[in-house]
Amino acid sequence: MADSGNKRELEAKVLQKVAEVISAIKNAKHVDQVISALHSLAVLLFPVDASIIAECVGQSYRDQILSSSLPSKSERLECWNAFYNGAAFSALSQVLLLELASSWLACFPFLAKKHLYDIFFVDGPAIEVAQNLVPCLQPNASDGVDVRAVRSNTERLIVLCLLDKDGVLQMAKEFGESCKYENFVTIPAISKVAQIVTSIPDKAQSKASNSLSPHSFFKQITNQLLSLAEAEDFKYIDLDGTMMFVGETFSRICRRGSADLLLNELIPRVMKHVHDVLMSNAHSAVSDVFESSPNSQFWLKTMETIKDNYAVEKISEQLLHQLAAKCESDVDAYWVLWLLFHRSLRSRMSVRSILVDKFLFWKVFPIHCLRWLLQFAILECPPDANCLKKGHSNSSLLMTVQRLVEVWSKKEFVQSATLEQQAYISAAVGLSLELMSKEELDETKTVMPSILQGVSCRLENPNQWIRKMASNVALVFSKVIDPKNPLYLDDSCVGDIIDWEFGSTTSKKENIDCMIGAQTTSLVQKKEATDAAKVGTGHNIRSKNKNIWEFKLADPDEIVDPASLNCGSISEDDNESDISDSSSDSSLQPYDLSDDDTDLKKKLSHLVDVVGSLRKSDDVEGVERALDVSEKLIRASPDELRHVASDLVRTLIQIRCSDIAVEGEEDSTEDKRQRALVALVVMCPVESLNILNKLLYSPNVDTSQRIMILDIMTDAAQELSNTKTMKPKHRSRTLIATTAETQPWFLPSSKGPPGAGSWKEISGTGTLPNWSNSYERELPLKPSHVKRGKTRRWSLRSANMQDNEMELSHNKFPGHAAAFMLPAMQGFDKKRHGVDLLNRDFVVLGKLIYMLGVCMKCAAMHPEASVLAPPLLDMLRSSEVSHHKEAYVRRAVLFAASCILIAIHPSYVVSSLLEGNVEISEGLEWVRTWSLHVADSDPDRECYMMAMTCLQLHSEMALQTTRALESENSPFKAKNIALSSDLSKGTIKIPFSDVKY
Repeated sequence: MADSGNKRELEAKVLQKVAEVISAIKNAKHVDQVISALHSLAVLLFPVDASIIAECVGQSYRDQILSSSLPSKSERLECWNAFYNGAAFSALSQVLLLELASSWLACFPFLAKKHLYDIFFVDGPAIEVAQNLVPCLQPNASDGVDVRAVRSNTERLIVLCLLDKDGVLQMAKEFGESCKYENFVTIPAISKVAQIVTSIPDKAQSKASNSLSPHSFFKQITNQLLSLAEAEDFKYIDLDGTMMFVGETFSRICRRGSADLLLNELIPRVMKHVHDVLMSNAHSAVSDVFESSPNSQFWLKTMETIKDNYAVEKISEQLLHQLAAKCESDVDAYWVLWLLFHRSLRSRMSVRSILVDKFLFWKVFPIHCLRWLLQFAILECPPDANCLKKGHSNSSLLMTVQRLVEVWSKKEFVQSATLEQQAYISAAVGLSLELMSKEELDETKTVMPSILQGVSCRLENPNQWIRKMASNVALVFSKVIDPKNPLYLDDSCVGDIIDWEFGSTTSKKENIDCMIGAQTTSLVQKKEATDAAKVGTGHNIRSKNKNIWEFKLADPDEIVDPASLNCGSISEDDNESDISDSSSDSSLQPYDLSDDDTDLKKKLSHLVDVVGSLRKSDDVEGVERALDVSEKLIRASPDELRHVASDLVRTLIQIRCSDIAVEGEEDSTEDKRQRALVALVVMCPVESLNILNKLLYSPNVDTSQRIMILDIMTDAAQELSNTKTMKPKHRSRTLIATTAETQPWFLPSSKGPPGAGSWKEISGTGTLPNWSNSYERELPLKPSHVKRGKTRRWSLRSANMQDNEMELSHNKFPGHAAAFMLPAMQGFDKKRHGVDLLNRDFVVLGKLIYMLGVCMKCAAMHPEASVLAPPLLDMLRSSEVSHHKEAYVRRAVLFAASCILIAIHPSYVVSSLLEGNVEISEGLEWVRTWSLHVADSDPDRECYMMAMTCLQLHSEMALQTTRALESENSPFKAKNIALSSDLSKGTIKIPFSDVKY
C-alpha cells in the first residue's frame, strides 16, 4: 500500500510539473523561454546534456540551464514511468504537437529540436507515442493551429520513431513484456494499436515522405516484425502478447490490400528456415524438429494468431502463388505449408474450409499448387520427392473425391464455369483418382456413375480443351478399373504421364491458360464445332479450312474440253502405264489385262454422269472419281449446271465420306466434297441454296451434316464477296496533242518511215453522208519483203491479253444475302423430329448464328445489310439465344452482333432516326446493354473480351452517327429537314456517356 501511495504521489508531482511547463509555454514571449521550460521537465526524465542545450539559448537563460539540479538514475526512472504511464504525457504531447509545433518549433535550433523536443517521443514507449502521434496527422483547423506545420512535424516524428528507431518492433516487445509481467493487455487493446499503426499511410499527406507510402511503410514494419524470428532475445519474450500484435498487424496489412507485399518479405525467410532444417536433419522426424526448435516458434504461431479469416485466405492464396514462382521442390513447399498452417488446420474449421473447400472448388491455382494442397490438406503426409503420397488414413481422400466428382459431373458446371476453373477441377479429380485403388473406388458408390456422366457431357462439347479434360479423366479412371487396358479417347494421351496442365507447358509457374484468344476467328469456330459434332455422331471427319474462295472466273470465250477435266483423277499407275505404252516399239505388243481395267473406266465429262456415279454408293472407285472431277466441272459452268444443281447438292450432302475413303484419307475426301458444294453455291446460288435451306432443318440429316451445310454456306458467302474478275486496263490518252508541225490539226501526222508518201484525201463511196474525212498514203516495202500483197492488221491492244487486263474484286454476295439468311433464320426455335437447336443441338445453333454474322460482314456497307440487320437482331435478342447456357452460343451471338455493327452504314442509322424509325436504334441499344451485361457477369473470358469489342464498335457507330447528325454539311440539313418529334424515341448510347436523339 505504501508503494502504491508513493506512486500516486509521484504521478501527482510529475503532473504538476507538466502543468507548469504547459503554462510557461503558453505565456512565453521568446523561444528561449520555451526551451528553458522544456529543459526543466526533460532533466527529470532523460539524461539530457545541459551544455548542448545551453548553447541554443541566450545568456540570460544559459546559467539557469547549466545550474539546474540533476536527479539520480533511479529517481529519473521513477519519474519516467510516472510520466508515460499516467496522464502527464498525453497532456504534454497535445501541446508539443499542436501549439508548440504551430508557433515555436520553427524557431528552435537544430540541437534543441533533436535533444529537447524530439526526445519526449523518441525515448518514450512506442505504444504510447504512436497513440498520441497518429491522431495529429489529421488536426482540426478550428483549434487555431497551422495545420500544414502540425502535419509535417507529426509525419517527421512518425518516420523517426516508428521507422528509423524500429518503433513497431519495440511495440511487439512491449506487448510481450506487458503480458509477461503485468498480464493486463487484452486483444482489443492490441487490435487498437495495430489499427492505429496500419492506418498511418492513409492519413499521411499526399506530399509526405516516400517512407509513409503504403508500399514502403508496410514493407518496413513487416521487416521489423519478421526480424523477431531471428532475434536472440526472442525466447525471453512472452510469445502471447508479441505474436498477438504480429498477427493483428499482418491482418490489417492484408485488409489494406498489401498481402502480396507481406508475402514477398515472409516467403524468403521461411523458405530459408525450412531448407536449413531439412538439410541438417535429413534422417530425423522433421515435424518433431520443427516443434522443438526455438527458431521455429515464430513461424508456428504466426498464422495461429491471425484470427481474421479474410486475412488467412489472402495470405494463403498469395503464399501459394508466390511459392509457385519461388519454390522448385514439392517437399520444401509442403513443409512451408506445414510450418505455417498445420496447427490452424487441426484446430480451426474455418482454415480447413479455406484450404479445402475454397481452394479446391472455387479458386484456380497452378497445377503444382494443387498437388501441394492435396498433399497437405487431404493426404496430410509429406510427399516422396516430387510425387503425391498416400497417408495412413484415406477417409479424407475418399470424401474429397466424392465431392469433386459430384461437382465435375454436372452439366451446369460445364456450362457456367470458366475454362480455367474446369481445367483445375478436372486436374483435381484426375490427381485424386490416381491415388485410389479399385477397392477404394468400389466403396464410393456414386463416383463411377458421376465420372461417366461427366465424361459423356464433355465429349459432346465443341471446345477441344473440354474434350481433352474428359479424355484425361477417362484414362485415369480406366487405369484404376483395369490397369492393363487403359482407355484412350484422345490421340495425345500416350504413355503413363498425363498432362494435367492441358498443354500449357510454357512455364511451370503460370496458371493454366487454355483460352484460344480474345478475338474469335472463323477458322477456330469452324474447327471446334465441326470436330465436336462429328465426335458426337461417330464420324471422325475434320475440315481443313482452306481458302477455297480464291479462284478466278474463267474466260467465257475460252473453249474447254470437259473430258480434259478428268486429268486429276488419273492415278500414278495409270500415268506409268500410258508412258510405257507410248514408248513401246509396237502397239500390238501383248500385256496382261487381268488386273488392269483402267481403260474400262469411263471418263466423267458431264455433271449428269457425276450425279449418277455419286448415287452408286456400292461403287467406291466411281464415287471417288466423281468427287475428283466434280469441282472442276462445276466451276466450268456448263449449260447443264442449272438443271442438275439441286440433285447434285442433295447427292453430295448425303454421301458418307468415311464409308468410301481409304483409312487415313477421310480428310482429303471430305475436303473434295466440301469444295464441290461450295462451288455449286457460288456458281448456281438460287437452286443450291433452296436445297441447302430445306436440308438444314430436315429430319433426314444428322448433326455433322447440318454443320457441314452451314460451313458450306459460310465459305460460299465469303467467296462470293471476294469474287475476282478480269477487266481491260483503262489507258489514259490525251485528247488534244500539241505539235510543232505547220500542217492543219485535222491532218494525220507526217511522221513515218523514210520514203513514205504524202497523205491524200479519199472521197467517200457510201450512200450515207460521211461526216469525217479519210486519208491514205503509200509506204515503202521493208527490206525483207519481195512483193506486195501482204495485209497487216494494226491494233492498240497487245497480243498478250494478260498485259492489258487487270484483276478487280467485285462483291457479288449482297444480291444473294437474303437467300442465304432469311430461310435459315425461319423456324430456328422450333423443336422438330431430330432437330432441337435451342437445347441438344446447340453446336448447330452456334454455327448458324456464326454463318449469319459472316453473311452480314460480307454484305457490309451495302443496302442489303441495312434491310437484313433488324430481323437478325430480333433473332439474337430472344432470351433463348442471347442468354443460352452454353458459352459457345453466346460467343456466336457476340460475333454476329459485332458483324452487324461493322456492316451497317452510319448514314442508314441517321436516316432511320430522322424518319422516326426506332427499330434499328432499339436493336443497337440492346447490343450495348447486353454487351455490358456480358462483360459484367459472364464467366467465360472470351465472352468478356468479345463483349468489350462490341462496346467499342458500338461507341464508334454512335460517334459516327453523332457526327453525321451534327455536321453542318449534312445532306439532311442542306435540305432543311427538321427533326421529327418521334426522333426522341431513338437512342444511341456511348458507354459511360449517353447521347440521345
